[in-house]
Amino acid sequence: MSFTSRLKEAFKNAPVLPLTGRSRFCLISDCHRGNGTSNDNFLKNQSLYFTALKYYCANGFTYIELGDGDELWENRHMKQIIEIHSNVFQLLSLLYRQNRLYLLYGNHDMEKKSPGYSERFCSTFFCTDTQCHQKLFPGLTFHEGLILEDSCCGRRIYLTHGHQADFWNSTGWKINRFLVRYIWRPLERYGVLDPTSAAKNYRHKDKIEKRLSGFAAETGYPLITGHTHRPRLNASDLSYMNTGSCVHPLCITCIEIDGKHLALVKWTYDTRNDRTLFVSREILSRAEFGPTNQSTGT
Repeated sequence: MSFTSRLKEAFKNAPVLPLTGRSRFCLISDCHRGNGTSNDNFLKNQSLYFTALKYYCANGFTYIELGDGDELWENRHMKQIIEIHSNVFQLLSLLYRQNRLYLLYGNHDMEKKSPGYSERFCSTFFCTDTQCHQKLFPGLTFHEGLILEDSCCGRRIYLTHGHQADFWNSTGWKINRFLVRYIWRPLERYGVLDPTSAAKNYRHKDKIEKRLSGFAAETGYPLITGHTHRPRLNASDLSYMNTGSCVHPLCITCIEIDGKHLALVKWTYDTRNDRTLFVSREILSRAEFGPTNQSTGT
């Protein structure tokens, strides 16, 4: 199966969410939440992420995670990840109860596509506020793709992780998981980067992004992905966009959709004139998704 076929397959039975003038979506990808050890790349930005998540909870956003939310290649047990980052999962559980949470899977958490995964591994969490176990995501389905649609003019935005453009991170993901878990993970401590990773190998990153942008241009599907960890929102070309990741040095990036307005946002640490430290939300670029950016569907 070609990467084009794999990408189209991701949207074959994808849920369709309404996109209206009042819609507010936060698109985040590649959190790579781990088990709290030195290999947990999420740790360095967990405070930034938690601050951003509280902001989106309080301001009426629907949270959509575009895959690789949890690092299940380097870690075997989802339960450990939930326990270590229980504050995050408490907020995600709140969003889920309010029907404001959608979770896609990527290559690093491909196991979530298994039927019943949520019931087996994401059914409860220990709430630090109540000091007891509570329901986490009862009945949740992890999707490969998601579509936002404006029924008034037929505009659509297609959301997926983006690993489908990479054979070894889609069809060959189990082999790649083995290599990461037992070879690249130990070598990473000595500065040896995984050559198969689209996030760490810039030549590979360029190749994958060329495929994703080519797919979006050829099919007419405005596409938002993660996977490569390289944020992208170009107002002059909305065929392909990328949320970036939550494991950048000293910042996290995401895409906000507010009605028909899109913004690439960076959350980072900053200082005021009195030398106090705070978390800032900076808009890197803006765009408007108008009626001319539309597709006829899958």
